[in-house]
Amino acid sequence: MSWTPIHCPAFIAGEAVETRKILQVRFPYDGTLTGTASVIAGDHLESAIQAALCPKNATLTRHQRSCVLRDAAQAVRDTSETFARLMTRETGLALMETRQEVTRTADLLDFAAMEALRDDGQVYSGDITASGKSRRLFTTRYPVDLIAAITPFNHPLNQIAHKLAPAIAAGAAVILKPSERAPLTALRFAELLYRAGLPGWMLSMFLGELDDVIQPMIIDPRTEVVSFTGSVVVGKEIARRAGYKKICLELGGNSPLIVLADADLDLAAKLACEGSFRNSGQRCTAVKRILVVPEIQEEFTEKFVALAQSYLSGDPENEATMVGTVITETAAELLERRVHNAVALGAKVLLGGGRRGALLEPTILTNVPRDAEVVAQESFGPLAPIVSIADLDDAIRYYNGGRCGLSAAVVTEDLGLAMRAAKELKTGIVNINEVPAYRLEHTPFGGVRDSGLGLKEGITEAMKFFTHVKTISLPWWKSLNNTSYVWWPDCGVVAYFCSSTVLRLLA
Repeated sequence: MSWTPIHCPAFIAGEAVETRKILQVRFPYDGTLTGTASVIAGDHLESAIQAALCPKNATLTRHQRSCVLRDAAQAVRDTSETFARLMTRETGLALMETRQEVTRTADLLDFAAMEALRDDGQVYSGDITASGKSRRLFTTRYPVDLIAAITPFNHPLNQIAHKLAPAIAAGAAVILKPSERAPLTALRFAELLYRAGLPGWMLSMFLGELDDVIQPMIIDPRTEVVSFTGSVVVGKEIARRAGYKKICLELGGNSPLIVLADADLDLAAKLACEGSFRNSGQRCTAVKRILVVPEIQEEFTEKFVALAQSYLSGDPENEATMVGTVITETAAELLERRVHNAVALGAKVLLGGGRRGALLEPTILTNVPRDAEVVAQESFGPLAPIVSIADLDDAIRYYNGGRCGLSAAVVTEDLGLAMRAAKELKTGIVNINEVPAYRLEHTPFGGVRDSGLGLKEGITEAMKFFTHVKTISLPWWKSLNNTSYVWWPDCGVVAYFCSSTVLRLLA
């Protein structure tokens, strides 16, 4: 396909900002220029923060925030092919993957638009103890002043939306730095949000250097929240530097697909392919190791290899391609070295293993020892190492003994084994007869141990994280300044009658 390189400015409080420093973004498949983006300096960051915190900013109503998100969802659908092609050119992901990501993002925005209208306030009675009072207590939420967000390359549209959509729904302002590997999609999405009606002060998006921009936005006391998705090493450094503020870290994963003796092996083979090779294996919830009991390992492996041969790798812009490149040639070289290391330790390559530039073939290995780097570390690419396990107990001990705890999947027809795995695996997500990555855009998402701090993303949980809870109490059933208060529990409002008998409502 022909491609004309694009240019994206930075956006500071809704204003396009051009700078002398320019970042080039190249197509991982052949190195041709995809586009360029302006890189800001520290003074631009200060302008973004001041704009977000300006006392004159007019807060959007719930209805207005919902309308912005719904209009943005429709705009994403209207420009779906443009976004998909741009993501493919930035990341090397196959078009089938980026088209699906656009669809997910539009759905995410729709879910956020719904949640913007929802009030999760709670009500408590004050007279529930012997010494209680005739009062009512209720909770309400208000947005944090400013969120600093940093996103990775592997989902250049959806990850951006997962930071911004709940923030918009909650009414919170955001300064966001996308990955320098895939910033163009993010910056074009920012433009779309402004056109959908988002006030400029609620969003600044930019690229910047570590010392001038990234570290200052993290440690600045005016940013109440830091939300980061990326590597374990960087996440821990952010946690160390951020200081006394709310931090959400969505870090790495080393997700297993556990295949037990009673598993439907056709299903297991399909899940192994989908989990290992989709998105070029570059998901934190991708299948990173396949744990199989000995009695079915041979039959499972035969089915897996046969099916995996249909997952064609090649030019990401080719409609027939199912597995595109990884993000850089350097990343592909690391994965290739890990395959060679596993072979040196006794593993055998059953499929793939070849590399050309950033394009690494879908690769299946068997007899992989547990101390091989390919399974001991998160291998971010289309690798499928098969590891033998004795039984479910062995799989649980193996997984729980590792550093990551993001997601896991179990293939079994035994409900008892499924429930035990769900209970005993120390992880953020357990899926039965599904890939580890399965979730909805608004369900809680996040891991434990080196995968995160146990805090969750997903629209609903992120909105909670991007807000503060305030508890308010009022006297009840008593006259106060010639006003009698009344409580309607079914509709969740406070009402009062003034001496003029005019009914008013207090939100």
